[in-house]
Amino acid sequence: MKSAFFRSGLALRILRQAASALALSGLLLLSGCASIGHEFPAGQVPSIRIGETTQNDIYTTFGAPWRTGIDNGMKTWTYGDYYYSLFSDGETEDLVIKFDNRGVVASYVFNTTKRSK
Repeated sequence: MKSAFFRSGLALRILRQAASALALSGLLLLSGCASIGHEFPAGQVPSIRIGETTQNDIYTTFGAPWRTGIDNGMKTWTYGDYYYSLFSDGETEDLVIKFDNRGVVASYVFNTTKRSK
């Protein structure tokens, strides 16, 4: 008689997730690199003005965010471009913007590992 663990299909779901993770790990090892997120116009970050720039302005300038969320009750949009490599230095850039209840930028953080040339 099968246990509830097997009857519920949970074992099959766990096995599928493990297989997916193993396949992704294998791909990373074979290619040596992984890219997550999408490019955004990092050169436009200085145009953001706290208390002035609206959510619509941000969308017009940077496009759709890669991730959205809530931080301390404030809507957040994240733009991220992450490239990781086993054989060379990776490069990352991210921009996290918090909006107040009016949809105006309350704060933002921009980080990059890219060196200016």
